[in-house]
Amino acid sequence: MNVRAEFYSRLKEIVGASALELSLPENSTVNDLFEQLKESYPQMRDFEKSVLFGIGVEFVDRNHPLNEGDTIAIMPPVQGG
Repeated sequence: MNVRAEFYSRLKEIVGASALELSLPENSTVNDLFEQLKESYPQMRDFEKSVLFGIGVEFVDRNHPLNEGDTIAIMPPVQGG
């Protein structure tokens, strides 16, 4: 299946793009997507415990199943002062 991953903040710099189209096996989860990204972009491992995932207007956990055509927002935690 094909999904679109959108990156924000520092993650966009690591990947070198604001979005990527990715192909994953059927029945993949958000975690499967993140594992594939870490293989291609090892610096993503620095965000292993803090990265947030969203589909549509909702945050989702790593066990969330993906569907063909999903757009997954991948972002580091918000920081401010």
